[in-house]
Amino acid sequence: MAKKDVPPRWDRKMQQRLARGEAAALGEFYDRFASLVHGLAHRVLGDERAADGITREVFLHIWEHPDSYDPKQGPLRTWVATLTHRLAVQRLRATETAALTREGSGTAEELEHKVRRASVAARADYIVQSMPVPLRSALERAYFQRRDYRQTAADLDITEDEARRRLRLGLQLLSTAHDTEAPGAPPGYGGAV
Repeated sequence: MAKKDVPPRWDRKMQQRLARGEAAALGEFYDRFASLVHGLAHRVLGDERAADGITREVFLHIWEHPDSYDPKQGPLRTWVATLTHRLAVQRLRATETAALTREGSGTAEELEHKVRRASVAARADYIVQSMPVPLRSALERAYFQRRDYRQTAADLDITEDEARRRLRLGLQLLSTAHDTEAPGAPPGYGGAV
């Protein structure tokens, strides 16, 4: 395995600890990834209780199947996000299909459109959360606080050129949320959802 293919040390140790059945490891794992899991599930499902259920399912799966993580496929964080996304999309499809059957309104195409829209939103959230802090900080100021690049530069105590560079790069990364195989998105996150 090449040096760049080696997963972070924390990822390897955590997988080993989970495989040994260490309850404390699951607690640490939960502390590190619970907000990511719940946030992605909520973004896909749009429902707090359903997101809680997916969060429980994800951590149960991890506890029961820690060896299903393959370090060669990427970081543990990406694996967790992919697992969350898959389970949330399955739940969304099942829920919406049941509603279609029960109510007879809507079409399969509308369901797929809803699933794709939720998947893009979840990918965008994941991309933003995975960005380096300087890029994320610039985007948050520009988007949530409605700051232009000059105000962002002043807020972050950087040059205006650097603020423009960070905003441009952050937006380029974010634009990949629509790509079927977006760089920075978890493997399997695009394409067939």
